[in-house]
Amino acid sequence: MISILEGNIYARTNDALIVMVGGVGLRVLVPAPLLAASRPGEPIVLHTHLVVREDDLTLIGFATDDELDLFHKFITVSGVGPRLALSILSGMAPDALRLAIGQEQADVLARVPGIGKKTAQKIVLELKDKMGEVELSEGLAALTEADAAVIDALTALGYSIVEAQRAVQALPRDVTDVEERLRRALASFGS
Repeated sequence: MISILEGNIYARTNDALIVMVGGVGLRVLVPAPLLAASRPGEPIVLHTHLVVREDDLTLIGFATDDELDLFHKFITVSGVGPRLALSILSGMAPDALRLAIGQEQADVLARVPGIGKKTAQKIVLELKDKMGEVELSEGLAALTEADAAVIDALTALGYSIVEAQRAVQALPRDVTDVEERLRRALASFGS
């Protein structure tokens, strides 16, 4: 099995990186934040998972071993395959995922494209005991109802769940009014 690969980024596609390793270009599906941050010509090290199907070999790569570990946990949930697990990791940061699952916030997971309410509840149910303790950092506070409303509004305006969550996490905690939080979040996109 291929567990780590190191090479240079040759090209980017809409969902993958082409990584040159020893003169061979490997197509590696990666989470959206990693794809957006990667540039051709840069060196890269990826922690990988190889999906073997009857008619296809798919390599999925992650920047950290932590993301790969989360990916492996997600694919143990019935109804969550590699593509959906990759979509989940593209939609939310690993710490935010652990927090949402640990606090049984299925509605937060349901905001990720491709995950319905029932799948989100199944993920929470099957993984909440496997996540361990999640420490709250300054940038990762539990979502309040106001935060959830702001995230809903931002995603309705076309921002991705990742962009919306980053904007909400950057807001000062002393501002509790939903409209004011939304205004400040929108202002953060302009700067």
